[in-house]
Amino acid sequence: MGADEVLPYTDPAWVDAVKAITGSGADVIYDPVGGDIFDLSTKCIAPTGRLVIIGFTSGRIPSIAANRILLKNISVVGAIWGNWCQQHPEYIHQTHWKLMELYETGRIQPVVFKEYAPTDLPQGLRDLGNRAAMGKSVVLF
Repeated sequence: MGADEVLPYTDPAWVDAVKAITGSGADVIYDPVGGDIFDLSTKCIAPTGRLVIIGFTSGRIPSIAANRILLKNISVVGAIWGNWCQQHPEYIHQTHWKLMELYETGRIQPVVFKEYAPTDLPQGLRDLGNRAAMGKSVVLF
């Protein structure tokens, strides 16, 4: 899909792998998980890096000591889609049309993990909940 490196965050060795691959740590870390993954992310972020928080799917809202932010000179940024769209309602349409343009020109190709019949919806939700879906799950009516 165009990535130079892919690391499974379920293996704690990913922190050392990020350091080995980058030399100084990741410049930007996008964190939808929170919890332990957030804690580990702060160990492999580069000096002056940005840690972008978008959610807490792990169930634990992490905290960070201010000295870690200061010593590494990093930025910790929250990005919540819902609030942004309430304040900038035109952005939804602009983003939709830009995504459609990228799709129609073949620059993005969404991965469909599985198509579900309506009767299989409970299984589809279980797959999502168990993080078994690798891409988009689609319900066909």
